[in-house]
Amino acid sequence: MQQPYLELGLTDDEYARIREILGRYPTDAELAMYSVMWSEHCSYKSSKKHLRYFARTATPSMLAGIGENAGVVDAGDGWAVTFKIESHNHPSYVEPYQGAATGVGGIVRDIMAMGARPLAVADSLRFGPADAPDTRRVLPGAVAGIGGYGNSLGLPNIGGELVFDESYAGNPLINALCVGAMRVEDLHLAHASGVGNRIILFGARTGLDGIGGVSVLASDTFGTDTGRKKLPSVQVGDPFTEKVLIECCLELFAAKLVVGIQDLGGAGLACATSELAAAGDGGMRIELDRVPLRAQGMTAAEVLASESQERMCAVVAPSDVDAFMKVCEKWDVLATDIGEVTDGERLVITWHGETVVDVPPRTVAHEGPVYDRPIARPSTQDAVVADTSASLPRPSSAAELRETVLRLISAPNQASKEWVTQQYDRYVRGNTVLAQPSDSGMIRIDESTGRGVAVSTDCNSRFVYLDPYAGSQLALAEAYRNVAVSGATPVAVSDCLNFGAPTDPGVMWQFERSVHGIADGCVELGIPVTGGNVSFFNQTGSTAILPTPVVGVLGVIDDVTRRIPTGVGSEPGEMLILLGETFDELDGSAWAQLHGHLGGVPPKVDFAREKLLADVVLAGSRDGMISAAHDLSDGGLAQALVEMVLIGQCGARAFLDDRADPFVQLFSESSGRILVAVPRSEELRFTEMCKARYLPWRKTGVVDPESGTLELQGITEFTLDELRETWEATLPKLFA
Repeated sequence: MQQPYLELGLTDDEYARIREILGRYPTDAELAMYSVMWSEHCSYKSSKKHLRYFARTATPSMLAGIGENAGVVDAGDGWAVTFKIESHNHPSYVEPYQGAATGVGGIVRDIMAMGARPLAVADSLRFGPADAPDTRRVLPGAVAGIGGYGNSLGLPNIGGELVFDESYAGNPLINALCVGAMRVEDLHLAHASGVGNRIILFGARTGLDGIGGVSVLASDTFGTDTGRKKLPSVQVGDPFTEKVLIECCLELFAAKLVVGIQDLGGAGLACATSELAAAGDGGMRIELDRVPLRAQGMTAAEVLASESQERMCAVVAPSDVDAFMKVCEKWDVLATDIGEVTDGERLVITWHGETVVDVPPRTVAHEGPVYDRPIARPSTQDAVVADTSASLPRPSSAAELRETVLRLISAPNQASKEWVTQQYDRYVRGNTVLAQPSDSGMIRIDESTGRGVAVSTDCNSRFVYLDPYAGSQLALAEAYRNVAVSGATPVAVSDCLNFGAPTDPGVMWQFERSVHGIADGCVELGIPVTGGNVSFFNQTGSTAILPTPVVGVLGVIDDVTRRIPTGVGSEPGEMLILLGETFDELDGSAWAQLHGHLGGVPPKVDFAREKLLADVVLAGSRDGMISAAHDLSDGGLAQALVEMVLIGQCGARAFLDDRADPFVQLFSESSGRILVAVPRSEELRFTEMCKARYLPWRKTGVVDPESGTLELQGITEFTLDELRETWEATLPKLFA
């Protein structure tokens, strides 16, 4: 018969280490705590060694970073902004609606735990082939869950991604981001300090849902005493409870009734109690039988491991307990005093008078195993690099180029995502400034001054597969550029690193190269990595997903009225100017994907050029020289032109360089390029600024509101109606 600790995901060596720490056999409750807290999701035992490399990105503007519930940066004028992106991949495959919904709920509570008001969410989604039966099962449910939870909270969904690829069949990625704001002095951290301070659990009752969800392991051990079947690994969310919890927390913060706070997400009370105690200056004693339950007959291990949603744990001074309880009562939030901070160095938990946990809290929360996994560049990588797209047939005639544009914009990855985003409330609360399909979402954080923040998430996993270091830097560069083209200054990064099994040396090679690529890029850009998430074991059988390090970039803007829209058409005669240089870089591109090809090398990255581009666009925004802007990425210039005219509902004429291949000009995905619309009156001033800063530029077209067409001069012409029908029809045909 298999040992109970093996069923909980612990190895023989890990169990031996637990016995060494305790000097005895662990109780069932202790075993439950160590198993969930030492899981890959909570302990980062395979990634911790590599994540330390992010420390080199730290900057003075970072107020809280890796290790906290969410990263926090100074946003100016006394404002602090907190944001984070996390995964909820496996639960969303098992139960798409609740898996995705509770992913949103969890990331929102991370923002609440920093003392901030959550302001907006975004999501980065990846599924198998768009026409696959299982995609039709998972995608609608996940989108409905994200919309259902976020809409009920009254949080606008302002951006994200939707990508389809065979590698995600059976293992979709559901990555959720939340951004919030607070005054700098209102920043709260997770620690249990002050002997005698009370530990108060508040929010929803604790049930059986979510047990084992964080480690995605069998949970039979937790249920054997009661004869129950396997317990569910997907949490069940109640957004209306969380909405009230948000307002309750904000009032508690404003009244300064909280010493420390921790949300209950992955690993539930096992995590909250051990992390609060480990970060404090003493020990902690918890009376677990005081925890309000919604299921009869739960064991101590089950109560500790439950991941029931909408719960928070606060450290409160005894003199403030009555006031704390009154605020909770006002909001009809259940609150229970379950313990206190002690002067010892142990986390002691009792259950109906019996001590079921007596452990050093740091050994649970921070001193789990750290593995130095084998790393090896896959032997197949040389063949991948050598298999370039040069052998693919390239369109050359006007008819072939026209057909390729239409095929490109109707492909699921390039087609309009309106079918998804129309299910989200993008403008609730009235502070949304930009939302999808803009390059980045933007939200106002201060109505009196117009100060705001912008966020963008990006990753072309095809590029990462070709070269994990360069591909990850391309993801960073694209997210950075997307924030800049909105008129905001990029200031920080949060990443969600989605990879296959860490026991595979090839996966760990991808992971290490990706981390180094992002960190090195952030150093060049001068922005910190403030936190994020690692998600391993994303694979079906032995086949891993394409490596997918989703990079979220946060930007700040002092006045949202000068944000830059994506669509053209504010006035007739605007010039379209392409900033940056175009090279023959088609490997891993959207065009290559039309042919089912993946091989070669990704485009080159130049972070000095990215910084220069951002500086020029931001200067143009401040001085009124730019009326619209769109970065060039998936689909190249062709995709950017189509999206700018359709979003702006305005025609344009584009002219290509006679000295260069029109195919390369239209479909290359060279990095470091932005297409801007410049009013006629500002053309000379803008181009002189580009010359002075040695930024390559070229006139690429002119806006023509009266034409109702997009003309590629000398090649072909499309009516806006034709383009819109082609661009917007794909997803509704598949999923409506």
